[in-house]
Amino acid sequence: MRLDQFVAQSAGLSRKDAKRAIGQGRVTVDGESGVSANQKLSAQARIALDGRALQLPGERYLMMYKPAGVVSATTDSDHPTALDLLPSDLARDLHIAGRLDADTTGLLLLTTDGQWSHRVTSPRTECPKTYQVTLDAPLTDEAVRQLEAGVHLRDDPKPTRPARVRVTGDAVIELTISEGRYHQVKRMIAAVGHHVEALHRMQIGPVRLDPALKPGDYRPLTEREQASLG
Repeated sequence: MRLDQFVAQSAGLSRKDAKRAIGQGRVTVDGESGVSANQKLSAQARIALDGRALQLPGERYLMMYKPAGVVSATTDSDHPTALDLLPSDLARDLHIAGRLDADTTGLLLLTTDGQWSHRVTSPRTECPKTYQVTLDAPLTDEAVRQLEAGVHLRDDPKPTRPARVRVTGDAVIELTISEGRYHQVKRMIAAVGHHVEALHRMQIGPVRLDPALKPGDYRPLTEREQASLG
C-alpha cells in the first residue's frame, strides 16, 4: 500500500489532504520524516501523523434499504448509486455484496471485506435470498408448484434450483431462491406466465432488512449478523 493511501484511510483524510500532510513533513515512517507520498509500505512499517500513531480501520459491514432508482454500483455517470447515499468517508473502499436492479428495492449489503462478500455471493454457498414479489395477477397452484420444482428460463438450458413460495396476498408472494442468475426472479415469474410489478428484497441468509430503516437509510451490521453470513 502507498503511504498516501494508508494515511488517508487511517486518518480519515482525502487523498489530497493526505499528500499535503506528507509534503508538510507531518507524517513519519519508522520515525523518519521527509518521506514520499508514493512510498510503498512494508507490513511492519510504523506510521505517525503529527506524532500520533496511525492504523488502518477494521473491515466495515453495512446494511442499506436501497430505494428505487438507485443503481447497485460504486460509480455511474447517469444514475445515483448506493454509495452516493453514504458519507464519503464511510463509502471509501466499500463494495456491494449482491446487487439489485435499479427498480428493485430492499436489503443491500456493503462491505470492505472481499472474502466475506465472496462467501455471501458465491454460488457454492447457496445463500438463500427472499423477495417480496408483486405480480400482475394471482399465481395458480400449478405455477407455485412449477416454481418450487424449478423452471427453465428463456435462453438458459439449465433449470433453476427449487424455490420456496409463500403466498401472502392476492397477487403478492414471498419467493426464496438460492441462486443469483441475471434478472432471475423476473425471469422465473415470466417462465410461469406472469409479470413482476414490484420487487423488494427482504432477507439474505438469516439477515433481514431492519424494519426501522427507511428507503436510503443504512446501519452497521451487528456482530451476530456479520458472523451469520461469514
